[in-house]
Amino acid sequence: MKYLVKNALFSLGLIAIAQGASASGTAKLAGDAKAGQAKAAVCGACHGMDGNSAAPNFPKLAGQGERYIVKQLHDIKAWDTETNPAKKASAGRVVLEMTGILTNLNDQDFADIAAYFSSQNTQLSGAKKEEVQVNSGLKVDSLELGAKVYRSGNAANGLPACAACHAPDGRGNAPAGFPRLSGQHPEYIEKQLTNFRAGNRVNDGDTSPMRTIADKMSDAEIKAVANFIAGLN
Repeated sequence: MKYLVKNALFSLGLIAIAQGASASGTAKLAGDAKAGQAKAAVCGACHGMDGNSAAPNFPKLAGQGERYIVKQLHDIKAWDTETNPAKKASAGRVVLEMTGILTNLNDQDFADIAAYFSSQNTQLSGAKKEEVQVNSGLKVDSLELGAKVYRSGNAANGLPACAACHAPDGRGNAPAGFPRLSGQHPEYIEKQLTNFRAGNRVNDGDTSPMRTIADKMSDAEIKAVANFIAGLN
């Protein structure tokens, strides 16, 4: 029982931290989805015209919260336009494929693009029946482990449940800026969690809630939860 209480308190603490980080972000502009559709044409080559990308290395944007999309666009642009080599690695969010794409877009463009993609329906990637090898060397059912981590975390090492911030159905919390995970490519989720754990992605705020969480996750837990999320709805 004490582990459950500790885990719940830790999850609530991370929610509060993340909400604070999100609230300190860019002021929200009203987005126009119709205008955003035209502006998002350049995004379609990689992310799909409706935001449902076909390639797993490009995230699905359909159904994603506007606030989260806008923040990522600002962070990616901040990295791309940083000219000081000493600051480059820690400026915003590193996405090499986005180099130069956002340079001439402004805050209203970001808001419109976000409004368009947010209005689209997400197509689920679908989870797979497979096994993952845990640290003991045993192979376990990926979906069972993924469901456990997503819904309950891991009390043994203080890992909070993903559902605490991203919702039981994986649709996130759009007003708070917590992203939708449901239906995302599992390869993409796995890569982002691995990057957070390694410190290669640092745009989760000064209090680093995602880096803190990913640091507690094993390779098997990351792979399993990514697989589970792909079919979550």
